[in-house]
Amino acid sequence: MKSILVSGRFGSGKTAVCVGLALKFQEAGLKVGYFKPIGALASPEHREDDDVRLMTHVLKQESAMKSVLFYTGPQYLTRYERTEDNLARIVDAYRQIAADYDVVIVEGTHFPHVMASIDLDASSIAVAIGASTLVVNHPDNDFSLDRAILFSQYMSYRGAKVLGTVFNNVPRALLDKVKGVYKPILESKGFPVYGVIPKRLEIAAPTVREYYEVLGGELLTAPDKLDLLVEELLVGAMTLESAMQYLRRAPNKAIVTGGDRSDLLLAALETSTSVLILTGGLYPDVKVLSRASEKQVPVILVHYDTYTTIERLHEVSRKIKPEDAHGIQLAKENIERYCAWRDILRALE
Repeated sequence: MKSILVSGRFGSGKTAVCVGLALKFQEAGLKVGYFKPIGALASPEHREDDDVRLMTHVLKQESAMKSVLFYTGPQYLTRYERTEDNLARIVDAYRQIAADYDVVIVEGTHFPHVMASIDLDASSIAVAIGASTLVVNHPDNDFSLDRAILFSQYMSYRGAKVLGTVFNNVPRALLDKVKGVYKPILESKGFPVYGVIPKRLEIAAPTVREYYEVLGGELLTAPDKLDLLVEELLVGAMTLESAMQYLRRAPNKAIVTGGDRSDLLLAALETSTSVLILTGGLYPDVKVLSRASEKQVPVILVHYDTYTTIERLHEVSRKIKPEDAHGIQLAKENIERYCAWRDILRALE
C-alpha cells in the first residue's frame, strides 16, 4: 500500500491539498483512504475534528471518523504521557484502514512539531507507519523557504522519505519569486517542488463566520451575511485622517476597534468592509448600527480588549466545510491545474 503524510503549519492549506489529491487519485482509478491520528477540537463543545468531517464527506469513508486517537491543544500533556503504546496504537489503526485502500492520505496536525514531547510529531508518525512526506508551504517571505528546507532536511535525518514540497496559497506578488527563486533553491537541496498554487480567496480567505466562531460575543447586525470573505485585518488605533488611506486601499476588510470610535466606524462603512469587530464591550452609537444594517455589514461586539482580540484572531483560518461544494471543487481544480499530482503518485512507487 502507498501512503502520503501531508504536513504543514497552521494556515498552509494542507487540508485543501488533501482534498484535491484525494479526488484526483480517485479519478485515476485508485481507492483512496484518509487517516488523521491527531486531531484538533474547534471548541470544547464541538467534539469532532473539522478536517476529518470534511474528508469523511469527500471520500464517503466512515472509518475516517474513528481515525483520531489523540487530540492536541496547548495543554495536551495534562491528558497524555509518553509511552510506547502511543505510536503502537497509531500504527495499528493505520494498518486497519490501509488494508482497504490503494493509497492513504495521512494528514498531519497544525504544526509538524506538535506533540514531539511524547513522540507523536510528524516525523515520528511518518517513520512508524512508513509514509512518504509531502510538505505544504504557504510562503510569506524568504523565511518560508528556510522553513521548508529545514523541515525537509529534518524529516530525512529522522529516516522518513520526503517526496517534496507544494507551495500553496501563494500571494500574487510572490508567484514569480517562488517559481524563479524558491523552487530552484529547494530542488538544488534534493527536494522536488510539485506545485506552486496561487492564492484563491474563495478557499484561502476566512469568512466572517469563522471570525465569529473564534471570538464569540454578540452579533448586532446582518446575521445572514456571515459568509462574507475577509481579505485584510485592520486595527483602528489611529486618527481618522491617518486611517483613511488604509480604509480606501484595503478590500473586504475586518476593522477591530473600540465601540466608541464612531468616526472611524462610519468611515469604514463607506469603504469595502466585511465586518466591524468592536472591543471592550463598548456598544456603538446608534448611527453606526443603523448604517451597518443598511450596508448589510455584520457588527460583532466582544468584551476582550483589542490586544486579546487580535491574539484570538490569529487562530482564524479558512476551512472548507462538507457542504461547501464550490470550495471542494476549487481544491480539486488547484491540484489539477497547478500541481504535478501524477508525479507524486509515481514517486510513491
